[in-house]
Amino acid sequence: MSNLEDHPTERRVCTAGPGDADLAPGTELLHPREVPLGGPRAMTVRRALPGKNRRMVGAWCFADVYGPTDVAAQGGMQVPPHPHIGLQTVSWLVHGHVRHQDGLGSDRLVRPGQLNLMTAGHGIAHSERTPGGAPSLLHGAQLWVALPEADREGAPRFEHHADLPVWRAPGARVTVIAGEAGGHRSPARVHTPLMGAEVVLSAGARFEFPLDPAFEHGVLALDAPVHVLGHRVEAGSLLYLDPGRTGIGLHTDQDAHLLVIGGEPFAEDLVMWWNLVGRDHDEIVAARTAWEADRDAPGAAPRFAPVTGDEGPPLPAPVLPNARLRARPRHRE
Repeated sequence: MSNLEDHPTERRVCTAGPGDADLAPGTELLHPREVPLGGPRAMTVRRALPGKNRRMVGAWCFADVYGPTDVAAQGGMQVPPHPHIGLQTVSWLVHGHVRHQDGLGSDRLVRPGQLNLMTAGHGIAHSERTPGGAPSLLHGAQLWVALPEADREGAPRFEHHADLPVWRAPGARVTVIAGEAGGHRSPARVHTPLMGAEVVLSAGARFEFPLDPAFEHGVLALDAPVHVLGHRVEAGSLLYLDPGRTGIGLHTDQDAHLLVIGGEPFAEDLVMWWNLVGRDHDEIVAARTAWEADRDAPGAAPRFAPVTGDEGPPLPAPVLPNARLRARPRHRE
């Protein structure tokens, strides 16, 4: 998914809400901000990462929740070709269909319970659209994973996983999206120690989710409030949990979908601007310049190969801010 803000700046981020000072030690509740995704019939997404103080959970550096949206009334997701560098995109659906196309020639429909994982590396362009004939309801999440220094300039890659490991407990179903959880490992290729899983809870269920104590974690509610450590996490919000925990109790009063994400704290400072993840201002400028050149008239060996099959015009890059972009750590004290 693209960040379609006209002025993508780190100053405009989600903030803490009333009563957050009472959170349990080692936790932080990130309330999302609403961002329109697209033109006059824009679909609104709720963005919990990056936050004002907490910018990452492990290598997870971006988290949007969208829907439930009536596709017939709103048009669904219509994100034209746009570029990425230095990250992996993780597409996850609760309801509906999204068609992914990219500069590698990938053309894949993602459905609920399936994973689309795109590794941008040095650079890739893709589009994401609700296809004709899709179910009437669209609801899901898009997350980004920052690539470490050793892998972020590699060749782009796309994976589709339709058969992910699933395990069950009373009142709960867990699908392992990335990494390992509960002794089950996803086939998705990752580049840092991390995990991600969808948990589906039945109304009234109480479920203990096992955690790796070396990881920091986040609980992202998708469609209904979830109670964690005595706190209520509303849909679109993310509760951060510091390392050292071996498990977390989850409870809901109604049927609920949520994501649990985690990983070893990411040691490298990042520059995140628009859809680009780098390490300094000059890298971002170079990628933006290449995108604008490839978008207008791709050459024989473009950095961002065109998304063949998508008839919409590629997105122009926003104007860079007047000040130099600065690398920032995963957390501001």
